[in-house]
Amino acid sequence: MTLRVRFAPSPTGYLHVGGARTALFNWLFARGRGGTFILRIEDTDVERSREEMTAAILEGMRWLGLDWDEGPFYQSQRRGLHRLMAQKLGDSGKAYACFCDPEDIRKRREEAEKRGAAWKYDRVCQGLSAEEASRRAAAGETHCLRFRVPEGKTRWDDRVHGETSFENETIEDFVLARSDGTPTYHLSVVADDVEMKITDVIRGDDHLSNTPKQILLYQALEEPIPTFAHLPLILGPDKKRLSKRHGAVAVTEYREAGYLPEALFNFLALLGWSPGDGREFLTREDLIRAFSFDGVGKKGAVFDEQKLEWLNSQYINAMPAAEIREGIRGDLERAGIWDPSLEKERKVWFEKVLEALKARSRKLSDVARDSAVFLGEDWPYNPEAVAKHLKDPETVARLKALQAALATVSPFDEPSTEEALRKTAERLGIAAAKLIHPLRVALTGQAVSPGIFTVLVLIGRDRCLARIDRLIDHLGKKTA
Repeated sequence: MTLRVRFAPSPTGYLHVGGARTALFNWLFARGRGGTFILRIEDTDVERSREEMTAAILEGMRWLGLDWDEGPFYQSQRRGLHRLMAQKLGDSGKAYACFCDPEDIRKRREEAEKRGAAWKYDRVCQGLSAEEASRRAAAGETHCLRFRVPEGKTRWDDRVHGETSFENETIEDFVLARSDGTPTYHLSVVADDVEMKITDVIRGDDHLSNTPKQILLYQALEEPIPTFAHLPLILGPDKKRLSKRHGAVAVTEYREAGYLPEALFNFLALLGWSPGDGREFLTREDLIRAFSFDGVGKKGAVFDEQKLEWLNSQYINAMPAAEIREGIRGDLERAGIWDPSLEKERKVWFEKVLEALKARSRKLSDVARDSAVFLGEDWPYNPEAVAKHLKDPETVARLKALQAALATVSPFDEPSTEEALRKTAERLGIAAAKLIHPLRVALTGQAVSPGIFTVLVLIGRDRCLARIDRLIDHLGKKTA
């Protein structure tokens, strides 16, 4: 039988890290085994489902490169199928009409919880004859449809947790269809999985307690039971379930922050899974070949944003400069420093700038930020850089001496500028660093940058001399 998996998000929120990781594991499993990856939007929560959330989920998946083979299907458009399944279970006696007042049941449940006692529906209506139930329903009495949980134990072999079981006596006769006829989660999910011929259900550990109910429904419907795999939850650094304070934001927010989809894809794959050989930088093709449930752990996976940044830096380093230029174009346009010449007559120069910047950039936003000093002159000096590297009273005199030396350098390339700087330092009787650090502040406003001689050549002689003048003037105003 062809492997068929599905990702079934609820459009009551954006695509977050946990959902994206679930989608990714389903996608990897299908792609590595020639299977089918199905996208199903579970939008039966009418009050909380939003079209804009559905659009955001699809956008996040496309950005990550998680393409689907079938769908998206919308659960709300499949009510007829769900009702047929409910009717089949009712007609076979595996479900029954319940006329109990939902408010009364809620109160009794809450009272039991206050006492610290477990409570489950007491099957008041289970003994009603089919004739009486039909008569009361025909008379217009409000009722729901409950599943009749059989005695015994429900077992399955989980791909992650191994042999797993629940005593059926701990499961109450759960509702399949509400009093208005709308299906509940368990009925909708099983009905759709049956009709879509899902062979493997891969989802988070938070669904573990749902599984015995759904297996019982498969059995009652006499349908094949899929194989289940429950993934470890994603935890924050404090080992608590990942929340917004840890970084559980919409996937697309990582895009806006300057992360690459390939890096987030790689990072998500390593949340709870390992290839077993210590590799961390894996391409999409590597992951498809390597992924198996043998490498999925049972314990929660810690979301480490520093590791994500490191991975992102590796992908940025591997990017051609032309791709980086397009990746940061939006940031530069918003900052008002983009110019069409950067992809025309200044294209080669700008790509050299990007090559110099990418080696020390963790996010595309870092590249955009650091490229600003190459594109314009209106930027501030970092106060910490000023305090650290410009406090020596001899700084201005040294900068003037260096400026004079650089003005005569020919050709203005890295070897020649380095020679000029080091000879100036030797003549002044100081270490080269006493010139390099103030020069870096003059040229970039920062205490760190790409190699200073690379920066000199990329900015060019005239602009470098003007920037040294600018800093000398700035320091003069500070001491005046």
